[in-house]
Amino acid sequence: MRYKMLISDLDETLLNDNGTINEKNVQAIKKAVQMGFKFVPNTGRSFNSVQGVLDKLGLKNKAQQYVISYNGGAIVENLNNEVLIARDMDLMLADLIFKTGIQSDPLTDAHIYTTDKLFIYNISVADKNYMDERGVSYELLEEPDLSFLKHEEPLMKIIFEHSNLEVREKIMANVLVAVGSEAVEATYSSGRYVEFNPAGVDKGSAGNVLGAKLGINPEEIISAGDNSNDIAMIKSAGLGIAVQNAIQPVKDVAQVITDRTNNDGAIAEILERFVLGDD
Repeated sequence: MRYKMLISDLDETLLNDNGTINEKNVQAIKKAVQMGFKFVPNTGRSFNSVQGVLDKLGLKNKAQQYVISYNGGAIVENLNNEVLIARDMDLMLADLIFKTGIQSDPLTDAHIYTTDKLFIYNISVADKNYMDERGVSYELLEEPDLSFLKHEEPLMKIIFEHSNLEVREKIMANVLVAVGSEAVEATYSSGRYVEFNPAGVDKGSAGNVLGAKLGINPEEIISAGDNSNDIAMIKSAGLGIAVQNAIQPVKDVAQVITDRTNNDGAIAEILERFVLGDD
């Protein structure tokens, strides 16, 4: 088997637009895993929020199966959700990002991720619907104050939601000026979020860290995604793939573009072409 692991984004890549999973994807992933192949969700979300996806794929609470969360901030073994590696964010940096972002536009909402929890400030109706549709649990943050986080688990990342791209671009620009571009990894996702991780933390570096832990070389890894926070993992993998519905910058760096969209079973197409066809 030339490839040993597929690292896949979730929203708009593995998942349908409504948050469900195409049955073609489910069956192809289960078949590949039975062959000893690794399928690793690599998401900006918390590992707690993807348990339903893992259950559907037969990977929930399984030893030697993994999830990469928070855009590479945490590598988690599915058995007992054991956090193997956490690359967290300094609270002072997080506070500056948070304050700068929410001051950029009065309608912006902010997500603050710790290892185990998601706090949302000023949640929009659209964002609430998006979270509810995907079964993501969160706590509402009533005041724009992050001082309580010094009593919480390590802080992983901060993101902002707004439907207007110009507002998201303004938030990114303002934050980069406030904290310095060298202090963070800044990306966009899902056509609604602008995301900030500590410098050096991205989906690609985390994928290669997990690969090294498992004895899998970068050239033996396939990565698939659709948005700008997937670019690092697509570029770092042996085979980087953009799903058909990916934004153009992702397609520009990918070696392969699927014929299928996320709604049509793009992940199944990848496995059929590059993994299952080997047997």
